[in-house]
Amino acid sequence: MEVARLAQLGVVVEPEVGHEAFQGRLSIPYITKTGAVDLRFRSLNPAVEPKYMGMTGADTRMYNVLDIDKANDYIGVCEGELDTITLSACVGIPCIGVPGANSWKKHYTRLLADFERVFVFADGDQPGTEFARSLARELPVTIVQLPEGEDVNSAYVKFGAGYIREKAGLE
Repeated sequence: MEVARLAQLGVVVEPEVGHEAFQGRLSIPYITKTGAVDLRFRSLNPAVEPKYMGMTGADTRMYNVLDIDKANDYIGVCEGELDTITLSACVGIPCIGVPGANSWKKHYTRLLADFERVFVFADGDQPGTEFARSLARELPVTIVQLPEGEDVNSAYVKFGAGYIREKAGLE
């Protein structure tokens, strides 16, 4: 519950007029030094499509950018806001994320250039592997390949924080 509070997650109970489609969804704010700059909404029911929804007209942004200032010599990168929260708050690896494997923008690379080590946590599927490989072409990174069918959240639940830290060589 504390992690959700710190990430300022919420559930849309009474949506504003015109935002009724977000009712009952998890609200995920994109927070910067100036405050919330975007919101994404995740279905709490796995059978409901689409799984994620965003505000109309909003640009794709990097998630959890405040961790860039909190990080020392290394930072993690992953796909998905909830995986980013898990790495940062539960595993203890400062992390930024993008909302999907195809959401990386070239200028994000400049934000990571000064870190001694950048870990890319690759989901155990084809898009996750391609995401990690594409970042490796732009920036010297350490790819942390998760097992087939796993992402950061599922690996954390199944194996714990120590497993993820060990895969990254941080244990």
